[in-house]
Amino acid sequence: MTYAGRLVVLILACLAFAPTARAADKISFGLDWVAEPEYGGYYQAVATGIYKKYGLDVTIVEGGPQVNTAQMLISGRLTFDITSNSFLALNFAQENIPYVAVAAGFQKDPDVLISHPGQGNDSFEDLKGKPIAVSSDTRASWWLFLKSKYGYSDSQLRPYGYSLTPFFTNQDDIQEAYVTDEPYLIQQQTGKFPTILMLSDAGFDGYASLVATSNKLVQTNPDLVRRFLEASAEGWYSYLYGDPSPAFAAIRQANPDMTPGLLQYGYDQLKQRGIVDSGDTKTLGIYAMTDARWKTFFDQMAAAGLYDKSLNYKAGYTLQFVNHGFGLKK
Repeated sequence: MTYAGRLVVLILACLAFAPTARAADKISFGLDWVAEPEYGGYYQAVATGIYKKYGLDVTIVEGGPQVNTAQMLISGRLTFDITSNSFLALNFAQENIPYVAVAAGFQKDPDVLISHPGQGNDSFEDLKGKPIAVSSDTRASWWLFLKSKYGYSDSQLRPYGYSLTPFFTNQDDIQEAYVTDEPYLIQQQTGKFPTILMLSDAGFDGYASLVATSNKLVQTNPDLVRRFLEASAEGWYSYLYGDPSPAFAAIRQANPDMTPGLLQYGYDQLKQRGIVDSGDTKTLGIYAMTDARWKTFFDQMAAAGLYDKSLNYKAGYTLQFVNHGFGLKK
């Protein structure tokens, strides 16, 4: 055999034993609202190639008024979704739905009540007996906590239309809002920030922006769950403590209504208020959850009459993939 022939045989033999490139695992990930800075860690992981580094091909699916990503998750059209708050995780357990929260994106719930400054609405206690506009979802969740703690009554409830028009036209208006969004829009139009009462400051101990998936995926492919959460956590650290501009660009592409000013304000609120990274995450890593905190939340809600005290609430979440200190600088 000629030298050239031997070389061809050698190359073919090497190719035969070369590892086959593994196709990236496709993941569809649903948000609970449209693209905003509150989802920046996920957009950062897409935009900077972090997901690809973990062998993942992630498609982010926006939520919104006409999109129910929770139903899409349960029907199998999504691999993971953002489950807005701890109530929904407990509802998995209460309704025997085979899905679980696998990580807590927010350590503090960004839900707030806002009112006009100078109207005597400077504390939750001040709002007793006054009209408050909240959504139907809120009436079945943290409103019950406020009723139990501050003696509010359902006679105070007013319709909430996901609009700031009532706020701009009524000095007595009190309504729910998101701390990363509406206060900025109000300041831009009126020149003043509203009075902001954060739910977490009232002692409400629920997690928010949880990541959920099916029990089946947790049991049959835990490596996929682990890689998705580790990649997403890396995306969050990059977004919060590195250059957020890749995420900003991706968010604006998905949602052109996001102005640079609103993006920056939402981002700053996430950092300044420790919504993503505070408390347990400082020692356990972003996405931390603990049994102790879940128990505190469940006890609060059971005392408010939301859940039977005998409910196996632990069926709604798992700590299998969190609290490993991933992403922390040693």
